[in-house]
Amino acid sequence: MRSLETPPDSLSDCRECGLLQRHPPLPRGGVSECARCGGLLHRDRPDSLNRTLALTVAGMLLFVIANSFPFLSFEMQGQSTRTTLLTGVVDLYQGGDWPIALVVLFTSILAPGLQLALLLLVLVPLSLDLMPSWLPRLFRWVRTLAPWGMMDVFMLGILVSVVKLSDMATIIPGASLFAFGVLILVLAAAQAALDPDLVWARLPTGADLAPGLRPSDDRVTCDVCALVVRPSAVVREGSHPHCPRCGDLLHRRKPMSIQRTWALVVAAIICYVPANLLPIMTVTSLGRTQSDTIYSGVVFLLTHGMWPLAVVVFVASIFVPLLKLLILVFLLVSVQARSAWRPRDRTRLYRVTEAIGRWSMVDVYVVTILVALVKLGNLASVQAEAGAVFFCAVVIMTMLAAMSFDPRLIWDVLEPEYVGDSERSGRPASQAS
Repeated sequence: MRSLETPPDSLSDCRECGLLQRHPPLPRGGVSECARCGGLLHRDRPDSLNRTLALTVAGMLLFVIANSFPFLSFEMQGQSTRTTLLTGVVDLYQGGDWPIALVVLFTSILAPGLQLALLLLVLVPLSLDLMPSWLPRLFRWVRTLAPWGMMDVFMLGILVSVVKLSDMATIIPGASLFAFGVLILVLAAAQAALDPDLVWARLPTGADLAPGLRPSDDRVTCDVCALVVRPSAVVREGSHPHCPRCGDLLHRRKPMSIQRTWALVVAAIICYVPANLLPIMTVTSLGRTQSDTIYSGVVFLLTHGMWPLAVVVFVASIFVPLLKLLILVFLLVSVQARSAWRPRDRTRLYRVTEAIGRWSMVDVYVVTILVALVKLGNLASVQAEAGAVFFCAVVIMTMLAAMSFDPRLIWDVLEPEYVGDSERSGRPASQAS
């Protein structure tokens, strides 16, 4: 069974190094990798549409349950607080911390919910062999929202919060928490089952948009649906070229990639210092007040014997943001210096920045959960502080910086004008079953 409805030896551009190459039909469950950078080109996912549709329907039901019932309850000296998923967002907004509230609302509720709803709107017509005109635009949004849904990171934040409160009070899980945990698994399974190439292959383009295309010919590749077209076949709306299949703007490289990435990296570096020096929250318990930074939170977990969790929080909240900034600076400098040093390894570093950045949100979620749970006046309360705002800004800006950077710039120095035509030989992509 093939996941990509294209003829044998179809040509595609690698999104990480820009090499045009052939990809033959894949065996069941097979994987096609770029021959130059090792990036994933295609993966065969058996029965993709039916599996993804079933998981999406289940995810929608779980999403409704997770947002409709009590999530966690906090009990201390006869007083209690019950929360839902939205409670922390509302409390942060009312406390004046609206930037954090909006980020948490979007990443923990809106992005996953919209992703499920859009998937349903896309998969139902496809299962009925219908091709409405709005389907490509909706599926583009599914792909755009995917990195911003962070329910798994939110669950880690719940675990850290429960550990922090274990000595202070009793935490009682609600029905929504169990639904939320299952929803994480279901959404992850739906994303793993979804074959975007199969969806795009079902959408008509009207004609062969790259007839007789050779590796050395001029071409434009859509960053969303991976359609390779000749410039003469591009659809133009005013002065802006659009993909004839999905409607996305076409660029040979991400526009202003270096400048945008530098701006976001510098801004993130500026925010990184106060994010680690200023307190992220103030805890009041039995009349005593204590302000915690990210580092003091790690120390708290260590002193209470939770060293595995302390290591996770240290890596996610302190080490990962710094590592990501260092990698991005290194990549930017190497590209601007037109370095040809180990491009495959530098591309791997770029993949690292894309994969790890979202986990730094764990401390933002911890603050949100504690603010929602602990609100018993002078007896016990938690207030978000300025450090949380700066830290949230660091996480978002480093994620945007990684998205702005175009890894194909790493390989541009190896293009024909520098090393000859052998680098555009159109050689077959490597395969693994």
